[in-house]
Amino acid sequence: MLVRLLYASRALDTSPDAIESILHQSRDHNPSTGVTGVLCYGGGIFLQALEGGRMAISELYGHIQRDPRHKDVVLLQYEEISERRFSGWTMGEVNMNRINAAILLKYAEKTELDPYSVSGSVSMALLEELMATASIIGRV
Repeated sequence: MLVRLLYASRALDTSPDAIESILHQSRDHNPSTGVTGVLCYGGGIFLQALEGGRMAISELYGHIQRDPRHKDVVLLQYEEISERRFSGWTMGEVNMNRINAAILLKYAEKTELDPYSVSGSVSMALLEELMATASIIGRV
């Protein structure tokens, strides 16, 4: 059974090396567990969608909750899915500081990534638009 999990967290270290470390670890680990997804980051906030088998996603989310690189981990959406939306990425990435601010303003009050202030469905709609506008990089 496939599921999609969407969560937000705050980064304790926002340096480029710290972000790259998280992406590298994801890209190394995810293929063996069948996990795909995308990680957005900006202003010290992560928004991540994870897709895969129920047990693999559950275990990964538990690991993220315990990961000292994250704080304020909040589940935004969890659902059973019939197909993946982010199947092309072991872990795609979006640096929200580099996208058109109008995309963010379409989904939020301000031109900054803040999934804590919007619904999970709004955050998912943002990810869908980022995918449609080719803002996600790191394709497999």
